Amino acid sequence: MRLNSSISSGRLLLHICCAPCVIHTFSELRKDFKEIFAFWYNPNIHPFLEYQRRLGAVRIWVEREKVRILYKDDYGLKGFLRQVVYREEERCRVCYHMRLKMTAMVARKGNFHYFSSTLLLSPHQDKQLLEEIMREVGKEHSVRPYLEEVQGGWRKGMDLAREMGLYRQQYCGCIYSEGERYRRSKGARGKPKHL
Repeated sequence: MRLNSSISSGRLLLHICCAPCVIHTFSELRKDFKEIFAFWYNPNIHPFLEYQRRLGAVRIWVEREKVRILYKDDYGLKGFLRQVVYREEERCRVCYHMRLKMTAMVARKGNFHYFSSTLLLSPHQDKQLLEEIMREVGKEHSVRPYLEEVQGGWRKGMDLAREMGLYRQQYCGCIYSEGERYRRSKGARGKPKHL
Protein backbone atom coordinates (compact mmCIF):
# COMPACT_ATOMS: atom_id res chain seq x y z
CA MET A 1 0.00 0.00 0.00
CA ARG A 2 1.42 3.36 -1.02
CA LEU A 3 1.03 6.27 1.34
CA ASN A 4 -0.56 9.59 0.47
CA SER A 5 1.79 12.36 -0.60
CA SER A 6 1.72 14.22 2.73
CA ILE A 7 3.02 11.13 4.53
CA SER A 8 5.49 10.15 1.84
CA SER A 9 7.11 13.58 2.08
CA GLY A 10 7.41 13.26 5.86
CA ARG A 11 10.07 12.11 8.29
CA LEU A 12 9.55 9.07 10.52
CA LEU A 13 11.32 8.08 13.73
CA LEU A 14 10.90 4.33 14.21
CA HIS A 15 11.47 2.91 17.67
CA ILE A 16 13.02 -0.54 17.37
CA CYS A 17 12.72 -3.27 19.95
CA CYS A 18 15.12 -5.72 18.27
CA ALA A 19 16.83 -6.52 14.99
CA PRO A 20 14.43 -9.25 13.78
CA CYS A 21 11.40 -6.97 14.12
CA VAL A 22 13.00 -4.09 12.24
CA ILE A 23 14.78 -5.76 9.30
CA HIS A 24 11.89 -6.13 6.86
CA THR A 25 9.77 -3.33 8.32
CA PHE A 26 12.46 -0.68 7.89
CA SER A 27 13.15 -1.59 4.27
CA GLU A 28 9.44 -1.40 3.46
CA LEU A 29 8.92 1.93 5.25
CA ARG A 30 11.91 3.39 3.40
CA LYS A 31 9.81 3.14 0.24
CA ASP A 32 7.08 5.33 1.70
CA PHE A 33 8.77 8.01 3.77
CA LYS A 34 11.09 10.73 2.58
CA GLU A 35 13.34 10.14 5.56
CA ILE A 36 13.40 7.47 8.24
CA PHE A 37 15.61 7.05 11.29
CA ALA A 38 15.70 4.12 13.68
CA PHE A 39 15.67 4.75 17.42
CA TRP A 40 17.01 2.34 20.05
CA TYR A 41 15.65 2.79 23.57
CA ASN A 42 14.78 -0.34 25.55
CA PRO A 43 15.44 0.02 29.29
CA ASN A 44 13.07 -2.91 29.88
CA ILE A 45 15.45 -5.56 28.51
CA HIS A 46 17.10 -7.65 31.21
CA PRO A 47 19.47 -9.11 32.21
CA PHE A 48 22.44 -7.11 30.95
CA LEU A 49 23.79 -9.87 28.70
CA GLU A 50 20.42 -10.09 26.95
CA TYR A 51 20.41 -6.32 26.49
CA GLN A 52 23.92 -6.51 24.98
CA ARG A 53 22.95 -9.36 22.61
CA ARG A 54 19.96 -7.46 21.24
CA LEU A 55 21.85 -4.20 20.92
CA GLY A 56 24.72 -6.05 19.22
CA ALA A 57 22.35 -7.54 16.63
CA VAL A 58 20.92 -4.07 15.95
CA ARG A 59 24.42 -2.64 15.47
CA ILE A 60 25.26 -5.39 12.95
CA TRP A 61 22.04 -4.68 11.03
CA VAL A 62 22.67 -0.90 11.09
CA GLU A 63 26.17 -1.38 9.68
CA ARG A 64 25.06 -3.77 6.94
CA GLU A 65 22.11 -1.67 5.83
CA LYS A 66 23.67 1.78 6.39
CA VAL A 67 20.74 2.82 8.55
CA ARG A 68 20.60 6.18 10.28
CA ILE A 69 19.93 5.51 13.94
CA LEU A 70 19.75 7.32 17.23
CA TYR A 71 20.80 5.38 20.33
CA LYS A 72 19.67 6.04 23.86
CA ASP A 73 21.83 3.24 25.18
CA ASP A 74 20.47 3.03 28.70
CA TYR A 75 20.53 -0.23 30.63
CA GLY A 76 17.80 1.01 32.93
CA LEU A 77 17.26 -1.85 35.36
CA LYS A 78 16.62 0.34 38.40
CA GLY A 79 14.39 2.84 36.60
CA PHE A 80 12.32 0.13 34.98
CA LEU A 81 11.86 -1.83 38.20
CA ARG A 82 10.97 1.29 40.18
CA GLN A 83 8.12 1.93 37.77
CA VAL A 84 6.68 -1.59 37.74
CA VAL A 85 7.21 -2.83 41.30
CA TYR A 86 3.86 -3.56 42.94
CA ARG A 87 2.22 -2.98 39.52
CA GLU A 88 3.49 -6.11 37.82
CA GLU A 89 0.09 -6.80 36.23
CA GLU A 90 0.39 -3.43 34.47
CA ARG A 91 4.04 -3.88 33.49
CA CYS A 92 3.36 -3.95 29.74
CA ARG A 93 1.49 -0.64 29.90
CA VAL A 94 4.33 0.91 31.93
CA CYS A 95 6.96 -0.55 29.60
CA TYR A 96 5.21 0.61 26.41
CA HIS A 97 4.64 4.05 27.88
CA MET A 98 8.31 4.48 28.90
CA ARG A 99 9.60 3.62 25.44
CA LEU A 100 6.93 5.32 23.34
CA LYS A 101 6.98 8.53 25.36
CA MET A 102 10.74 8.77 24.88
CA THR A 103 10.30 8.09 21.15
CA ALA A 104 7.68 10.83 20.83
CA MET A 105 9.91 13.28 22.75
CA VAL A 106 12.91 12.53 20.52
CA ALA A 107 10.73 12.75 17.41
CA ARG A 108 9.42 16.15 18.45
CA LYS A 109 12.89 17.45 19.29
CA GLY A 110 14.25 16.14 15.99
CA ASN A 111 11.44 17.67 13.90
CA PHE A 112 10.08 14.33 12.75
CA HIS A 113 6.54 14.40 11.40
CA TYR A 114 5.72 10.87 12.64
CA PHE A 115 6.87 8.31 15.15
CA SER A 116 6.17 4.59 15.31
CA SER A 117 7.46 1.36 16.82
CA THR A 118 8.26 -2.14 15.65
CA LEU A 119 6.38 -3.30 18.74
CA LEU A 120 3.23 -2.92 16.61
CA LEU A 121 4.52 -5.73 14.43
CA SER A 122 4.88 -8.51 16.96
CA PRO A 123 1.98 -10.93 17.53
CA HIS A 124 3.26 -11.19 21.12
CA GLN A 125 2.42 -7.56 21.94
CA ASP A 126 -0.91 -5.87 22.74
CA LYS A 127 -1.50 -3.81 19.59
CA GLN A 128 -4.62 -2.09 20.93
CA LEU A 129 -2.78 -0.91 24.04
CA LEU A 130 0.20 0.20 21.96
CA GLU A 131 -2.00 2.30 19.68
CA GLU A 132 -3.77 3.86 22.67
CA ILE A 133 -0.45 4.87 24.24
CA MET A 134 0.98 6.11 20.95
CA ARG A 135 -2.01 8.38 20.44
CA GLU A 136 -1.70 9.64 24.01
CA VAL A 137 2.04 10.44 23.91
CA GLY A 138 1.76 11.75 20.35
CA LYS A 139 -0.84 14.27 21.45
CA GLU A 140 1.19 15.16 24.54
CA HIS A 141 4.32 15.87 22.46
CA SER A 142 2.66 17.19 19.28
CA VAL A 143 3.93 14.50 16.93
CA ARG A 144 1.75 12.14 14.89
CA PRO A 145 1.79 8.40 15.58
CA TYR A 146 2.10 6.22 12.50
CA LEU A 147 0.01 3.16 13.31
CA GLU A 148 0.17 1.10 10.12
CA GLU A 149 2.05 -2.15 10.31
CA VAL A 150 3.94 -3.81 7.49
CA GLN A 151 1.90 -6.92 6.67
CA GLY A 152 3.83 -10.13 7.16
CA GLY A 153 6.75 -8.12 8.51
CA TRP A 154 7.23 -10.07 11.72
CA ARG A 155 7.57 -13.49 10.11
CA LYS A 156 9.66 -12.09 7.24
CA GLY A 157 11.91 -10.32 9.75
CA MET A 158 12.45 -13.51 11.73
CA ASP A 159 13.35 -15.40 8.56
CA LEU A 160 15.76 -12.67 7.44
CA ALA A 161 17.38 -12.52 10.89
CA ARG A 162 17.94 -16.27 10.74
CA GLU A 163 19.49 -15.96 7.26
CA MET A 164 21.74 -13.11 8.43
CA GLY A 165 22.80 -15.00 11.55
CA LEU A 166 21.44 -12.29 13.85
CA TYR A 167 20.46 -12.95 17.44
CA ARG A 168 16.77 -13.79 17.89
CA GLN A 169 15.46 -13.42 21.41
CA GLN A 170 13.38 -16.00 23.22
CA TYR A 171 11.26 -13.69 25.39
CA CYS A 172 9.80 -10.21 25.35
CA GLY A 173 12.61 -8.53 27.26
CA CYS A 174 11.78 -7.85 30.89
CA ILE A 175 12.74 -10.11 33.76
CA TYR A 176 9.08 -10.97 34.27
CA SER A 177 8.70 -12.28 30.72
CA GLU A 178 11.96 -14.18 31.11
CA GLY A 179 10.50 -15.89 34.18
CA GLU A 180 7.32 -16.73 32.26
CA ARG A 181 9.42 -18.20 29.46
CA TYR A 182 11.13 -20.60 31.87
CA ARG A 183 7.86 -21.55 33.55
CA ARG A 184 6.31 -22.31 30.13
CA SER A 185 9.29 -24.35 29.00
CA LYS A 186 9.69 -26.29 32.24
CA GLY A 187 9.29 -29.92 31.38
CA ALA A 188 9.06 -29.16 27.65
CA ARG A 189 11.42 -30.86 25.27
CA GLY A 190 13.97 -28.90 23.31
CA LYS A 191 14.61 -25.18 23.33
CA PRO A 192 11.86 -22.60 23.81
CA LYS A 193 10.63 -21.08 20.55
CA HIS A 194 12.14 -17.77 19.45
CA LEU A 195 9.74 -14.83 19.57
